[in-house]
Amino acid sequence: MTLVPPGAGAEYLRVRGGRLRVLRGGARGPALLLLHGGGTDNAALSWYAAFEALGADHRVIAFDMPGYGGSTGLEPLGSPEAMADLAALVLARLRVRRVVAVGSSMGGDVAMNLALRHPGLVAGLVLVAPGGLVPYLRNGVAHTAAWAATRLPDPVILPLAGLANRFVETTLHRVVHAPSALPSAVVAEFRREALRPGSAKGFLRYNQATVGRHGMRNNLLSSVGALSVPTLFFHGENDPVVPVAGSRSAVAEMPNARLVTVPDCGHWAQLEAHERFVEEVRAFLPATRR
Repeated sequence: MTLVPPGAGAEYLRVRGGRLRVLRGGARGPALLLLHGGGTDNAALSWYAAFEALGADHRVIAFDMPGYGGSTGLEPLGSPEAMADLAALVLARLRVRRVVAVGSSMGGDVAMNLALRHPGLVAGLVLVAPGGLVPYLRNGVAHTAAWAATRLPDPVILPLAGLANRFVETTLHRVVHAPSALPSAVVAEFRREALRPGSAKGFLRYNQATVGRHGMRNNLLSSVGALSVPTLFFHGENDPVVPVAGSRSAVAEMPNARLVTVPDCGHWAQLEAHERFVEEVRAFLPATRR
């Protein structure tokens, strides 16, 4: 059974012939929309500790993207633009008119696209090691190899990805700097999600949509200057997945953005440095109500 974080309740929305799992919690107040990352992730994993911590004076909403967690009967969307449009649809169905969009990794890419495509919905952004801010992956050789891998047919690449997901401890060490700092429920859910049949498909579709032959198709560095809403970047200094340089470059382009970096912290900074994350978000949120 898919994990439900403390302070949250799970429900399902019928969307496009499938069921989208939505987590909701918190008080009556300004709304936070939490968008999870790619790879082995879902709403309960990325935001396990957020509902109790931020729900005292905010409505907190998260959902499993198609292909992730407890959402069923829906094909993964791939592009961050399509996922941003789905997020806008979810908010409309829940009758939520304005949110602070909080995104981790792939979810940060989606959050920025939500603000660019549906600006009236977004009062502010919290971006945790966001994707979508690099021109290419690492270097030319690594990028070409990644692009070639995404071109492999599903019958070849999906079994390979599923096999890689079975090495759960190795994968977890690649995501976080100190796995021992994670709650046991998160580690158990990470294992369940990694071993779920078909769990690799959602992230594969995202990579197929965003990794171009000569560069990243989702590079937003030329667009983020149009985002004037208050924005907080939160990034682990030891992130092995998304370079902190992308966040630094984005902050330099944006008129109302600030970057917080956390030492001895990897990719899941909102979990590894939970107390610091909550402190920074609470201090930031009043700026989104002005």
